[in-house]
Amino acid sequence: MENSIYLGLSRQLTLQTNLDIVANNIANVNTNGFRAQAPMFEEYLSDPRGNGDPLSFVVDYGQYNNTSPGSQAQTGNPFDVALNGPGFLTVQLPDGSLGYTRDGHFDKTAEGTLVTAGGLPVVGSGGPITVPKDSTDFIVDQRGAISDQNGQIARLDVVEFANLQSLKPKGNNAYSSTETPIEATKTRVAQGFLEGSNVQPVVETNRMIKILRQFQAVQRMLDAEHERQRTAIQRLTGGQ
Repeated sequence: MENSIYLGLSRQLTLQTNLDIVANNIANVNTNGFRAQAPMFEEYLSDPRGNGDPLSFVVDYGQYNNTSPGSQAQTGNPFDVALNGPGFLTVQLPDGSLGYTRDGHFDKTAEGTLVTAGGLPVVGSGGPITVPKDSTDFIVDQRGAISDQNGQIARLDVVEFANLQSLKPKGNNAYSSTETPIEATKTRVAQGFLEGSNVQPVVETNRMIKILRQFQAVQRMLDAEHERQRTAIQRLTGGQ
């Protein structure tokens, strides 16, 4: 196989990854607190024949998060909260570990456990938060303290990160991080509001169109290269 085909295939693989990320962004345009993502690429040099003539491939090695906040809308629902600032709400992931989300659209299970729209238990300073069955009020202050008619129930565990790019998607609109979170000093909680997705549909749609055009251009190049090789083989073997 010729080097040009290797190069074309490497480009198509990275375009496929880029398209998957864009498609996921568009699919979450209405997801509360969703942060858009974009791929990261780098040049990879290879010398497969050992002849000192390296080939330059493109390699996708990860993705980064768009850390800008989404717009907020007032819902009036006491179980909706939005974060003003760079912080995240702590939740419990399905494997029992801690995760982090900007999705403040809460609900209660039959047992009274406070959960996100994705069904993840909301974690407070003492673990998953449970709302008493006799609670008639649900009040959240700017610091995340939750109270009912009888007084304080729990406190939302709102945290911040020195490096927001350390957060990795874990599904259900939540993230995990190997970095230890820090106390939220720049974030305030707003009850009765929801943060929307920061995805810009027009921008993402334009990105998708460009990716598809680039993929088609590479495919035309590969088809032309394949035809060139076929013609060369026919001539060398005396074929017609």
